[in-house]
Amino acid sequence: MSLLTSLYTGTTGMQANSLDLAVIGDNIANANTIGFKSGRTAFEDMMATSLIGNSGQLGLGANVQTIQKLITQGALTTTGLATDLALQGNGMFVVKGNHNGTDGQFYTRAGQFTVDKDGYLVNLEGMRVQGYPASATGTVQAGLNDLLVGKASSAPLATTTITLQANLDARTAVNATPFDPANPKATSDFASSTTVYDSLGVAHTVDIYYKKTAAGGWDWHAETDGGGVQGGTANIPTEIGAGTLTFDASGNLTASTQAAAPVFNPIGAVQPQALTFDFGTGTSGVTQFGSTNTNAFISQNGYGAGTLSNINIDEKGNVVGAFSNGQTRTLGEVAVAKFESPDQLERAGGNLFNAMPGAGEPNIGAAATGGRGAIVAGALEQSNVDLATEFVRMIAAQRGFQANSKTISTADQLLAELMTLKR
Repeated sequence: MSLLTSLYTGTTGMQANSLDLAVIGDNIANANTIGFKSGRTAFEDMMATSLIGNSGQLGLGANVQTIQKLITQGALTTTGLATDLALQGNGMFVVKGNHNGTDGQFYTRAGQFTVDKDGYLVNLEGMRVQGYPASATGTVQAGLNDLLVGKASSAPLATTTITLQANLDARTAVNATPFDPANPKATSDFASSTTVYDSLGVAHTVDIYYKKTAAGGWDWHAETDGGGVQGGTANIPTEIGAGTLTFDASGNLTASTQAAAPVFNPIGAVQPQALTFDFGTGTSGVTQFGSTNTNAFISQNGYGAGTLSNINIDEKGNVVGAFSNGQTRTLGEVAVAKFESPDQLERAGGNLFNAMPGAGEPNIGAAATGGRGAIVAGALEQSNVDLATEFVRMIAAQRGFQANSKTISTADQLLAELMTLKR
């Protein structure tokens, strides 16, 4: 009887709309969940039955076909935290570890990452972010692995070249007093000072003394504290370099020499350590003009050992470490997985997704390449839930539920009328 059928038809409508309300409620509950992707209920009509006499077909109500995930871009919010990452475009971050008792590889749009006590980049659940580690020289290696970024250090580099720019006053009188390495200030006319590093990263202060020997000629002597060199005595200068400078009548440097001895033999480090003193040429280095003795520029190409100060991540996922010695180096590269049908991924809870056959194989590589989205560091992707849309859908689901309940109550009234025919 069609009245009984209408009872069941109304029931299916109530069930479908109540499930739709559950989906809407889940969306609203996750309106502030980082990286959350909303869902929507897809309805379908239930199998129809043919009426007698080829008079058409009668539907048997509604059914929920699937709950479709909406993998659309969420708004980005700046946090300022270097390890907070957001994806602008397609793709998922890859994390690996134990989730709800299951070990495996999972995918997420939630980039709330941090560095754990062991130096690994992890999500808030402690699962390790996957990427491509870099060598000690900063070259990104092949092979997906955990990203170890928090225990990096920068090895020292021994100084090999000291570059000087200065002016030696042409008005200085010729100094006939022999240079005394033990009393350099009193037996020279001007001095420069810099710091050099040995192969262990130990810093040594080096003073370069200039003494005028002729109208266009100067001697130079480089000294350091004897406490830091082989055979030296603390607080007594030890000469580690010497030579001559020659200037023309216009004050341009025309020649410079450096004697083969003395040499620099730092204690415990590579000995001897070759040091080249670069005084430039012409007016690009040391000059002799009729103006005050002045140090314009002094530099050297070495540095000491450094510890990791902070990290930065660029749009391609390169994790670059900045060290206390002023050096920077790539520590690794965050990987991004792209799926052909990301809406077919399975929610695993904890802002994670499982790969499913319907989603296709994950295409894992660097961000901002191969159709994968770019990484925005210091930002997080918000939920893509639109509350205004959800409230409108809630009203529609509520009215649908109420209308179907009226179908049941009306059919019940008609059945009651039918029962009265027997009295």
